Amino acid sequence: MACNSKLLCISLLFFARAAAATSGAIGNISVYWGQNSNEGGLAAACETGLYAFVVLAFLSTFGNGQTPVLNLAGHCDPSSGGCFGLSNDIGLCQTRGVKVLLSIGGAGGSYGLSSASDAQSVATYLWDNFLGGDSGSRPFGAAVLDGIDLDIENGNSSHYDDLAKNLISLYKVDKGGGRGTFLLTAAPQCPYPSGERLPRPRPGARHGPLRPRVGAVLQQPALPVRVRRRREQSGERVEDVDAQLVVGDRVSWAAGVAGCRW
Repeated sequence: MACNSKLLCISLLFFARAAAATSGAIGNISVYWGQNSNEGGLAAACETGLYAFVVLAFLSTFGNGQTPVLNLAGHCDPSSGGCFGLSNDIGLCQTRGVKVLLSIGGAGGSYGLSSASDAQSVATYLWDNFLGGDSGSRPFGAAVLDGIDLDIENGNSSHYDDLAKNLISLYKVDKGGGRGTFLLTAAPQCPYPSGERLPRPRPGARHGPLRPRVGAVLQQPALPVRVRRRREQSGERVEDVDAQLVVGDRVSWAAGVAGCRW
């Protein structure tokens, strides 16, 4: 996800200290679940004890006046109410201390935000159907997810700042519904080499993650801070996350969504 001048990625990494305070065997590992029909069930993923965050992938169609489409690649069919059964799995994950988020975007699908008003409509849809709002068409029934992840791989980044602001506003109005922290995360797209020309590394030079300045706008080919490791397990994309902190209404850059390497 490349960020333009309006989209401060620091506002998209909206983790709280409590999210990092998981215990036992759970580390600060996040995994995308939903795009591999052979990856096993959601509850089984949470019961491994490996993950602090499970991200449901993806809401692959939204914005531009389109009817939103949830695509879980054969796990269930939301159009026929077939995803209601995941409500129990989501609840089990949460009782295990695993945060469950919905990722919007992905490599396929059709999505984008045409205006600030469009962003507001999408934010309201997400809040009412997956978070603390109320709707008769909630794909996961009564389950309330812990947040939204932005995996914007197509189109441009216009108005995603408006989407983030509207989600945060809805959270503030609801005051969390007594649920605690709402998570708003992003997965920056930082392939290397990218389409931009970069200086060739000097022979024998040591290289590590590029570190954006605090408060800086993250753009390609800059990488998230404190990148650790990335693993592949059974075709799943596994990312290491350093989750830190929200102070009042001020979001601090203190986390990096891994998966990108120098």
